[in-house]
Amino acid sequence: MPDEAFFSLPPDWACEVLSPATEKIDRGRKLRIYAEAGVQHAWLLKPSDRTLEVLHLRDGAWTIVGVCSGSDVVRIRPFEAIELELGRLWADPTAPPVVE
Repeated sequence: MPDEAFFSLPPDWACEVLSPATEKIDRGRKLRIYAEAGVQHAWLLKPSDRTLEVLHLRDGAWTIVGVCSGSDVVRIRPFEAIELELGRLWADPTAPPVVE
């Protein structure tokens, strides 16, 4: 670990949990900052819809490489080596998604 109070290298991956209060900021300003910093992968997790949007940075622009939902079992960037059970992410996987 470095002796500084911060890291100077960007992470390879960032995950944002979207809420009605923060979604515009997360999809707008934060994704721009991540792209400028060189973060290669971003997940946008929206518990109210039970969706996971998977983005990859290509030529300075975000590309959606997948949208997963519900209780899917997935292998997604940048963690393709493991299976992720999406149903485990939601507070009550048996309740219907919130309709906004």
